[in-house]
Amino acid sequence: MPPQPYLIPAGCRGRRADKVLAEAFPEHSRVALQRAFDAGLVTLHGRVIKRDQAVNSGDELTFVLPETKPAALKAVAIPLDILFEDRHVLAINKAAGMIVHPGAGTGEDTLVHALLAHCQGSLSGIGGVERPGIVHRLDRETSGVMVVAKNDRAHRGLAEQFSSRTTQKEYLALVAGAPALLSGSIRKAIGRNQQQRHKMAVVETEAGGRDAHTDWEVVEKFGQVGALIRCRIHTGRTHQIRVHLKSLGHILLGDEVYGWKPDARLRQQPPRVMLHAAHLVCTHPISGKVLDLEAPLPADMLRMMTVLRAAAKAAVKGPRPGARRQKTAAHVRET
Repeated sequence: MPPQPYLIPAGCRGRRADKVLAEAFPEHSRVALQRAFDAGLVTLHGRVIKRDQAVNSGDELTFVLPETKPAALKAVAIPLDILFEDRHVLAINKAAGMIVHPGAGTGEDTLVHALLAHCQGSLSGIGGVERPGIVHRLDRETSGVMVVAKNDRAHRGLAEQFSSRTTQKEYLALVAGAPALLSGSIRKAIGRNQQQRHKMAVVETEAGGRDAHTDWEVVEKFGQVGALIRCRIHTGRTHQIRVHLKSLGHILLGDEVYGWKPDARLRQQPPRVMLHAAHLVCTHPISGKVLDLEAPLPADMLRMMTVLRAAAKAAVKGPRPGARRQKTAAHVRET
């Protein structure tokens, strides 16, 4: 872009130059403007200045945004389940098993690869080369609603909502066992497990834990075998729902990392961690309208619920009387 002058309006006194420019040019990301300062591309009356330079009304700033490097990743045409799309925002129902962004050991089948193909050059670059458009994430095995920014202005607006916790996020989880209560609220800090660094755990704040808040309610009980739980999270800690529900004694089905073991009562074992981002409410970063996004339960969770209902029904009926007598007779012979 060519050098862009900006005359600071009346009423500005002793404010930081970077903040003044960020407010005056919301179409540019703060990261891009910071790169301009760091590259010496912002001047005050012709003199290069730093980000924290104090400026006043009547001062003239001139800036040039540094060129953005194209993503080193290639676009891959991967089908996406689209819930909403306009020229600013894209909302999808992420499939279980899809990794959100590339990393060590990942292939060319991540969400970012798919987005590069779908958006065809219209994708926010604030996230950097490996995370264009991404404002939040879901774990690989978690399915459900995700929103993506297609330009920098939308990225800033969405990122601020997630950071300030003004979004509403609800998940559905299948857990082992049935809670005694129908609903509750968990306020337990979460931090890195000191013995197993790939895991998180309930940790006191004094020991490095960060506050975490989850409200939950039972949607359906499957006897004492399991339950479908709706969780609303007010914070966004890593593995928050998995850790919080485990702290209640109810591990998510399929979550081997946090202690799930195959259950002989189930004729089919869960193929993954049974967690789904079902509902996300946020404000459109450009129009200001409410985006109320819902993703239906995926087929694998619906099948698992059928399996749980069958297991609960079998548990109520109990074993056949003949089978009980045979087991007793065998026990007598052994003694």
